[in-house]
Amino acid sequence: MSAYKIDDWKDFRLEDVQRLQQHLIYWFERNHRKLPWRETRNPYYIWISEVMLQQTRVDTVIPYFLRFIDAFPMIESLAAAEEEEVLQLWAGLGYYSRARNIHRGAKFICEIYNGKIPEARKELLKVHGIGPYTAGAILSIAYGKAAAAVDGNVMRVFSRLFLIYEDISEAGTRKMMERLGETVVSVENPSAFNQGLMELGAMICTPSSPKCLLCPLLLICKARKEGVQETLPLKKKKEPVKLLNMELALLQKEDKILLTKRPAEGLLANLWALPSTEEMIGNAPGKSIVMELQENYGIKTAQPQADIQKSHIFTHMKWNMQLFRLKLISMSDIDYPEIQWVSLNEIGKYAIPTAFLKVIKEIKI
Repeated sequence: MSAYKIDDWKDFRLEDVQRLQQHLIYWFERNHRKLPWRETRNPYYIWISEVMLQQTRVDTVIPYFLRFIDAFPMIESLAAAEEEEVLQLWAGLGYYSRARNIHRGAKFICEIYNGKIPEARKELLKVHGIGPYTAGAILSIAYGKAAAAVDGNVMRVFSRLFLIYEDISEAGTRKMMERLGETVVSVENPSAFNQGLMELGAMICTPSSPKCLLCPLLLICKARKEGVQETLPLKKKKEPVKLLNMELALLQKEDKILLTKRPAEGLLANLWALPSTEEMIGNAPGKSIVMELQENYGIKTAQPQADIQKSHIFTHMKWNMQLFRLKLISMSDIDYPEIQWVSLNEIGKYAIPTAFLKVIKEIKI
């Protein structure tokens, strides 16, 4: 078993650490969910799955993961792909910087490590798309090394198990819990141990109404003993969601609609979308998007007619979207590479965010 060196939790005994390891691994091996990335120790597949799972539900990730590895079965095929192709496969999964970082990381690994994902934490952390948690997951699951893999689920388990009254949104708390993870991880079976912690946090030790009576660690959980499992972990309240009123444009030319490519930086960077802009205070409905098309692309339109309304919530922002049907008057002779006329049956070939797909799916032309 791993050495016990936790100065801040001296009353959590060595035998408790041993029981934690034994009971958790036993429970995981008999109760874990059957997931496609658990059928392999391929470090590339584990990397892709762990990044996709960040802030995304497992049932949402499964079809994306299967499509992704079908398109890019080896890290070399991902490295050789165009960014547009990667983003198209990621479209709808959100947090698109993850896809860009994976793509850049694959290129880096192929260039520097000849396509072999490193087996050392120091080297892994040099790769785009790999942070401390993902590095620990790759090392423990793919390579069987005793490395901690501490994500939000694991921090919640640790907070309750060790009775930690620290704000888990603080960087210092995360680092402390990563050290704790390195201390208690099983040397004999780090893969099952780390996956067991993740599974426990996802299925049993949930944010609200934890299923304590089903937990394999019930008898050594200090929060349960003190009756504060619903209080922990501590986490500062989220900032209020910012509300934005967005105007979207539906411009039609024969059986095609206009898509524009979003700026290279900022929210939803480099993705295709309906023309859009934030509604300007004082403008008549539809005026803001009419001005946007004129100023950016030399497209003159008229007669904005309000159509579909939808909303979409990002992490710290909510868009209230109003689609306007516009009559096309004239267009500039300039060939803008960031605009495309696309038929509705070709929409799937473009990397379009979920916010805009909600609207596009209801468009009738």
